Amino acid sequence: MDISVVIPLYNEAESLPELAAWIERVMLANRFSYEVIFVDDGSTDGSWNVIEELANRNNSLKGIKFRRNYGKSAGLFCGFREAQGEVVITMDADLQDSPDEIPELYRMITEEKFDLVSGWKKKRHDPILSKNIPSKFYNWTARRMSGIKLHDFNCGLKAYRKQVVKSIEVYGEMHRYIPVLAKWAGFKKIGEKVVAHQERKYGVTKFGLERFIRGPLDLLSVIFISKFSKRPMHFFGVLGTLMFLLGLAAAIWVGAEKLIATWQNIAAPRVTQSPYFYLALTAMILGTQLFLAGFLAELVSRSSSERNSYLIETKTQEQ
Repeated sequence: MDISVVIPLYNEAESLPELAAWIERVMLANRFSYEVIFVDDGSTDGSWNVIEELANRNNSLKGIKFRRNYGKSAGLFCGFREAQGEVVITMDADLQDSPDEIPELYRMITEEKFDLVSGWKKKRHDPILSKNIPSKFYNWTARRMSGIKLHDFNCGLKAYRKQVVKSIEVYGEMHRYIPVLAKWAGFKKIGEKVVAHQERKYGVTKFGLERFIRGPLDLLSVIFISKFSKRPMHFFGVLGTLMFLLGLAAAIWVGAEKLIATWQNIAAPRVTQSPYFYLALTAMILGTQLFLAGFLAELVSRSSSERNSYLIETKTQEQ
């Protein structure tokens, strides 16, 4: 199969027939073998009934229905698990992503050998204050922290080589940072394509103000996990050691100051009256706690069933 299109959705009943027909036209015009996987994330507006009706009319359409609303990451994870196409395309169900972009995204994966191609909504039809400006800030932060030169990490329209989606685990709110997860998994050829962005035709956006808090926290999580999940002692141990040495240096300073004053018969204040005493005490306690946190995290990591789980790209053939 050439292409799997994974579409997570929540309360998009009005847009589904038009989207399904649009995708079908594009696939037939380019003679692609394909499947479309709609993942209904606990919709309450009859979206599942629409999906069932569409699937009965077109065998290339499939549906997955959650019992309740889990979020976009859960929808993508289950869609990726079911996908069979050599190239996997993701898009939103609100008609703001154009299926006409699929042929070029497919070509970039198959001919230019990209592992992942992310859409870039260069011209957006979203509110400036509530979406455009925060999006630009978060994308700038993600570029700086991850080293991946993408303009739009959170664009729903992306294309993946099949091996990529089978090698990553999308959870929580990590759908925003799938390129970071892919890079961590060893898929480093990540490209970008300017894509058309339509105005929303039906319904309203399903993302509220909480994304402004969750986004940065999820980015910090994915950066930390990608770098230190298998070696937490390298993070906590180093940080704890530095804190402890800072406290030790402050303690030595306080002690030396007291000894010098005593040797010179100078009336010096008590040790506990020096601010360096409290700095030393606090830093040494924090350093010890961080070191112990790293030690415990290392024990947990070494007892994990995933401690020796590594992604292997290929093997030589046995003779």
